[in-house]
Amino acid sequence: MTELAQKIIAGDRRALARGITLVESQRADHRQDALALLDALRTSGREALRIGLSGTPGVGKSTFIEAFGTFLTDQGLKVAVLAIDPSSTRSGGSILGDKTRMEQLSRNPNAFIRPSPSNTQLGGVARRTREAVAVCEAAGFDVVLIETVGVGQSETMVASMSDIFTLLIAPAGGDELQGVKRGIMEIADLILVNKADGELKAAATRTCGDYAGALRLLRKRPQDPDLFPKAMMVSATEQDGLDAAWAAMVELSEWRKAEGHWQKNRADQAVHWFEEAVKIGLMARLEASDAAQDAKRAETDAVSSGTTSPDAAAARVLDALK
Repeated sequence: MTELAQKIIAGDRRALARGITLVESQRADHRQDALALLDALRTSGREALRIGLSGTPGVGKSTFIEAFGTFLTDQGLKVAVLAIDPSSTRSGGSILGDKTRMEQLSRNPNAFIRPSPSNTQLGGVARRTREAVAVCEAAGFDVVLIETVGVGQSETMVASMSDIFTLLIAPAGGDELQGVKRGIMEIADLILVNKADGELKAAATRTCGDYAGALRLLRKRPQDPDLFPKAMMVSATEQDGLDAAWAAMVELSEWRKAEGHWQKNRADQAVHWFEEAVKIGLMARLEASDAAQDAKRAETDAVSSGTTSPDAAAARVLDALK
């Protein structure tokens, strides 16, 4: 793992792909190697700007990422894209076609695109996306874009692994009342109304105004400077508004660093994922325990027949782990 870590830090793209494959693996022996790799990569001390990107299907996330990623590489930055693809609840398979949709960016030597299956994980990201971000940071990328599945308002988990959370909206994608709904709107740092071109530009202008008004109604957060969060218009196909969106992201990230919010956010995220790892570990132990599985089968029959309550049955199954 030390040798693989050294290659990743040196910028070896094959090693980077191998490293992400390793941390995404669900095999127990691979998990031990993945933890060793992540520990070795911590010595790099590198940090990237992590940008989470969400939006409903059809809003143009892939088109925006290709245009935005190309804009960033033209500025001399190295960009990694972690695109999460939805997995089938029946077969478990994923299409993983993001490289095809980002053909130009995928050929860019300063860009790296990695599609990954969600494996039916809720929240719009894969279970090990956070660790894949850490591998990309160690490889020397300046910006890591995390494209979520695109499930809508409940897709908030990406905010717990990003520095700036950007929500893409389509023209006429909701009025002001839609904008003030809790959930994803509360955690968005930037709202970008995409497809603001041609016949849709007027609708995009109205939508941007609606969301700007909605954001003013939301309570101001301590981690935001004046005028944030904000709504802006962009056109990925015409590369319009990308420079302004990037300037807003840089302004917000620099202010948070200066005020100490950046460091606190990363610390809070580390604690969050520590707690998630404990939960996942407990579930793994539950599944590996013969006594717990025997109790689970017995309690399943009791719950199904109505002779016991689900909560009481769950408590007895957990007692089997003691």
